[in-house]
This record gives sequence, C-alpha cells and structure tokens, in this order.
Amino acid sequence: MNRRQTLKTLFLAPLSGAVIASSGCFSATLKNGSSSINWTRLPTEYSYGRTKAEMMVDQSLFAEIYFRESELITIAVLCDIILPNDHPNGGALDAGLPDFVEFMVKDRAQHKLQARGGIAWLNSYAIDRFGSDFLAITEAERLQICDDIAYPEETDPKLQTGIKFFALMRDLTLTGYYTTELGFRDLGYEGNTPNIWDGVPDEVLRRHGKSYDLEWLSKCIDQPTRNVLAEWDDDMNLIS
Repeated sequence: MNRRQTLKTLFLAPLSGAVIASSGCFSATLKNGSSSINWTRLPTEYSYGRTKAEMMVDQSLFAEIYFRESELITIAVLCDIILPNDHPNGGALDAGLPDFVEFMVKDRAQHKLQARGGIAWLNSYAIDRFGSDFLAITEAERLQICDDIAYPEETDPKLQTGIKFFALMRDLTLTGYYTTELGFRDLGYEGNTPNIWDGVPDEVLRRHGKSYDLEWLSKCIDQPTRNVLAEWDDDMNLIS
C-alpha cells in the first residue's frame, strides 16, 4: 500500500479556510492553516466531435453543482487512497478524478443517492469508531475504515452500505484513471498506430509448403519505398 503514503500530508480537519477553484487546480486550505489538498481540474469544454444535443447535455452537467464542498473533498481523499499520486505516471489527483467522479454521479442518477448516502454513512461510521467524521480523523484511522469496507466478501450486514459505496468509488476512480493519458502511460498503451504488414513471414510459408507468386510479388508495394510518390507519364504509364 505504498501509494497511500501521500495521505501523510493531508490533515483533513473540517474546512474553515479559503478554497481556490480554477481551470487548472482545486486547492483547499484546511482548518489548521498549514495543510491543503489539491487536484488537477478537468476541463469543462471539449473539442472532440459532439452532436448539438450531446453538447447541451454536457453543458447542463458541467453547470450543475451536486456535491457539497466537504463531500467533494471526501471523494478526493478516497480517490487518493485508492490510487495515490506517488506512482511515476501520477495518481488519481493528478488525473482530476474527483471531478470525473462528480461528473459521472451527475450523469447517472442511480449513483446520486448511493454516493451522497455513502459519504453520510462514512462519516457516521468514523464517528462511531473514532469519535469524529471521516475528514477529521487521522490518516491511520481513515485507512482502517477503508480496509473495513474494501472487500465485497465481508458479510457483516452493518458494513454493506459502506462496502457498496467504496466499490462505487473504486470503480469510478479506476475507470476514470485508465481512460486518461496518465492511465494510458501506466498501461503502456499508445493508441492506434500505423504498422507495416509485409506478408506472411518466409519461415511460416516454408513450414506449410507455400510460397508467393513472383509475378504478383513484383506488383506489390515495396515497403521500404512506401513513402515515395509514384510518377506517371502522359499516357498514365507508371514510370517509378
């Protein structure tokens, strides 16, 4: 769980300081005045192809504010526990996952009650166990709570709401991360790239007693010259 250690800098007491939200970063000064939490903000406009109806839906969702400030920061803490930022390719906060989670919750109405109710459950459980809400307890205590609810095979009926909530947060965090450039880097995924197919390898042809017809091979493209423009004479005969 080394990726969790980032939380050592997050002494998350109830908020009483300033919050700065811009297109680049969300930063909240916490009650003790010396600690903060911040994450990269996701853009609210995209240049990819969208129909007019889809753009209107996007604009409506971006304009809606669903989570309270403390709820969004609770989500940020959970995202960071699930996928901390100490990885070479960055973590959940680097990829703006709190914003992604909020967007998906707004987009899918079935998640709204589960997400908000899950945060309420998390605070109630933290108060029962450690005497204060989730953002005010220590890092070690937060991790203990997450360990309690991170495993779906846990059969304690008192934990089922928390288990389902944590599963939702984990699914959204990982889904969001691995659809970003940071996640692609983590997977080594380079996207669609052009390649060269130069026919069945000779050793495979020999193994099966096959060969290419030399006449047809002469008509096929020579891959080392594939970027050379063809030249034609006035009668449309190929020169080279």
